[in-house]
Amino acid sequence: GLERGAKNQFSTFSNFITTINQKKEGIGNRNSPTQLVIPNIKNVRDLPPICLDVRQKQRISIDTLPQELKAPVPPEPSLPIRTKTVKDFQDDVEKAKSSGDWKAVHDFYSTTFDSFLEINAAFKKDTNSPFNTIEDSGINAKFVNVVYDALLNTPQDVQKSVLKGIINGLLQEWKGPRTKDDLRAYCILLQNPQFSNTSTYVIYAHLLRQIAALTEADHHFLVHWSKKISQRRFKQLVDRLLQFISLRLFPAKPEEFPPMVKCTWWIPSATKVLALFNAANSLISPSIISYTDFYNSTLDHIDLMEEYHNWQCYGNSHRFSFCQYPFIISIAAKKVIIQRDSEQQMISIARQSLVDKVSRRQKPDMNMLFLNVKVRRTYLVSDSLDELARKKADLKKKLKVTFVGEAGLDMGGLTKEWFLLLIRQIFHPDYGMFTYHKDSHCHWFSSFKCDNYSEFRLVGALMGLAVYNSITLDIRFPPCCYKKLLSPPIVPCDHNTLVGICDVTLDDLFQIMPELAHGLSELLSYEGNVEEDFYSTFQVFQEEFGVIKSYNLKPNGDKIPVTNQNRKEYVQLYVDFLLNKSIYKQFAAFYYGFHSVCASYALLLLRPEEVEILVCGSPELDMSALQRSTQYEGYQKTDLTIRYFWDVVLGFSLDLQKKLLHFATGSDRVPVGGMADLNFKISKSETSTNWLPVAHTCFNQLCLPPYKNKKELKQKLIIGISNAEGFGLE
Repeated sequence: GLERGAKNQFSTFSNFITTINQKKEGIGNRNSPTQLVIPNIKNVRDLPPICLDVRQKQRISIDTLPQELKAPVPPEPSLPIRTKTVKDFQDDVEKAKSSGDWKAVHDFYSTTFDSFLEINAAFKKDTNSPFNTIEDSGINAKFVNVVYDALLNTPQDVQKSVLKGIINGLLQEWKGPRTKDDLRAYCILLQNPQFSNTSTYVIYAHLLRQIAALTEADHHFLVHWSKKISQRRFKQLVDRLLQFISLRLFPAKPEEFPPMVKCTWWIPSATKVLALFNAANSLISPSIISYTDFYNSTLDHIDLMEEYHNWQCYGNSHRFSFCQYPFIISIAAKKVIIQRDSEQQMISIARQSLVDKVSRRQKPDMNMLFLNVKVRRTYLVSDSLDELARKKADLKKKLKVTFVGEAGLDMGGLTKEWFLLLIRQIFHPDYGMFTYHKDSHCHWFSSFKCDNYSEFRLVGALMGLAVYNSITLDIRFPPCCYKKLLSPPIVPCDHNTLVGICDVTLDDLFQIMPELAHGLSELLSYEGNVEEDFYSTFQVFQEEFGVIKSYNLKPNGDKIPVTNQNRKEYVQLYVDFLLNKSIYKQFAAFYYGFHSVCASYALLLLRPEEVEILVCGSPELDMSALQRSTQYEGYQKTDLTIRYFWDVVLGFSLDLQKKLLHFATGSDRVPVGGMADLNFKISKSETSTNWLPVAHTCFNQLCLPPYKNKKELKQKLIIGISNAEGFGLE
């Protein structure tokens, strides 16, 4: 809020609007060509489409646009001459604070913000230069920051004069395309800290509406200019937009705002502007702020399925849905959408099975409502492969697992055990499907050729079933894998279309084979003669079953030397070969396996990082949250042993905390819903205190003997969690 103003200093804008109307009438009587017109907030349909539908297979990305768009550039009007510098302004503010005479400061603010021309005259680095490129906005950012930082500490009449000026600028009747000076003014006005106050939201909404309605070429400039804003101020802009959306959805004081039916364009306009900042954020590596900073947790409390269905039904029409802008939807909300969509598909398929059975006059069986997987422990992989291949039509039913010869009723524990054992066996180095890279601590697909890739399809189906049935898997794939898994996010109808192929870079290779990537990076920066010193060609060599095989990276690659001029092409082709071409059949089978279970438009809402979190959970640990949600059996949370336990665990290093979580649950990562979703339980073990703790990973249960002191508990716990490889099955 405004720090020095009275609580209701901007309680209404009727006096502002009245003033503007009077100005409008007076100017109109003088037949001025520039008339001030109040926007008609009821007319919603005159807005252009808010966004491109995210379901389009080839989305137009901001960074795919040409560097300079060939749009008609209107002539820039001549700017007034303003000579005040940052130091001059700071001196004026200091004098005003000491003397109490704010006239000079008031005059500066009221003049500067009275029109878009004046804004440019004050804040443009050089009024004689056009600054019409995406590389340089021409804005004196330091001056803008100083002026805005001082604004909230000025008297009310100064702050009101700024808002009056902004209204003057926004109520102009625009004709023709915007100039670059107009775009500069929009960029500067967006940073006004007054818009954090709800009493200014009517003005803020009109500013956002005008920016949202700009052409794509104008948005292109705003995006590139925005990426130059400092991290702190960029985050403030994003937070301000998120707060605006949240308070419009759930106002603390509804009477502060116009009725929702009269301002349905507020939220779409704000979301479109937020999309520009999201695009700017994605243009830089590393990004300015985390993608999670764009999440709006308020959306977790709206009817998400209605949003999802609107998006499915109306797509790229004028009907707004937050699903058109998935970056604003939190991973928790996306998980809810995916789970409910999955449940609806499960129910639909189960209902169809029931109808088919009845129509054939057969007795219904409850088992027909589930995907029933029966496996023998000694033939776990082959039995699982056979079961899933035989029951393709049932993959979207609720999973139930039975181990042959064991009297176990699957209430979730057997399903989790099946996943744990199967994943551990498939990813074992001796199995040969995946290669474990110690430097990066992740698995990657083996490039060995074989006759049958069905087991890769099984792994993909397992990952899909895990997401579908809310099981967290202990899998270590690099981020590149999840990027490929969403390429494309919907299985193409044409089976000849390539799948699992995405643009890969040296950064992707660093996440899998850092040593090799480092070598290629050295090649790119080598200052000597690459051709004479390296003597390489456009060819790679791989060992397969003891035999060295060569592959050309391009036609006649074995005859093309790598030189200083073509080394970038060589590195790019090398990386593409390793991460795309050499494993295409393996990954394609994996891709089809995953999508055989998870075929849903909801996948279009996900980033690759979010798919990883859904499959493997989040790496962020909060042991205090785990303590609050832990259940006890045989213990009370006030018992001495339990108090010892949490004292020890909260004092553990992050590495030991991860080991504890892995020991007790089978994974050192946290489900999307946080620690509370683990349903972690500590049970009293009626055994000798000489015994180590025991875990039942299928049930996220830790069995803890009643150790007599904290030192003994810590010693036994560390031994147990540090030597927890393998399963002891009774």
